[in-house]
Amino acid sequence: MATTPSTCNNYPPENYHSPSFPSLHWPPQDELHAIYTIWDSWRFTLLWTLILYAVFHFGAAGIAFAMQIGKPRSVWKYMLVVPVVYGLVAGAEALFTGSIVGLVLGAVYISGCYQMPTWIPFIWGWINVLILIVSSFTIQGGL
Repeated sequence: MATTPSTCNNYPPENYHSPSFPSLHWPPQDELHAIYTIWDSWRFTLLWTLILYAVFHFGAAGIAFAMQIGKPRSVWKYMLVVPVVYGLVAGAEALFTGSIVGLVLGAVYISGCYQMPTWIPFIWGWINVLILIVSSFTIQGGL
C-alpha cells in the first residue's frame, strides 16, 4: 500500500477530513475538498465508474427493449433478463477498472505529495466509459 513519503511536509493538512461523495466543488484547488489518501482516491474513482457504467449499460438495455417493440409476446419473457445481465456486467467491469485506476491515481498523487481535486476521479470515470465504448467496436480493414 502506498504511504506518504517522508519528504512531504504537512501532507495531508492537519484539519483534513475525507470529503463526502460526490463533492464536486469549484474551484477544484480547494484544500478542504481535495483527496489526500489512496483510500479516498480508490473510493471516489470506483463510485464514479460504477455510476457511469450503470447509466450507459442500462441505456443499452433500454435500447434493446425498444428494438423489441412490435415483436411477439414470447420474446418479452426473455427480455426481462437483459437489464439484470447488463447490470451485473456493468458492476463487474466497473469494479475491475475503477479499482485499478483509482489505486494507480492514488499512488501517483501520494508519491508526488499532490492534492487530488475531486474532479479527477470523476474525469477518470468518464475516461473508463469512453474506453469501454471505443473498445466495443470492431476494427474494420486489415492487412
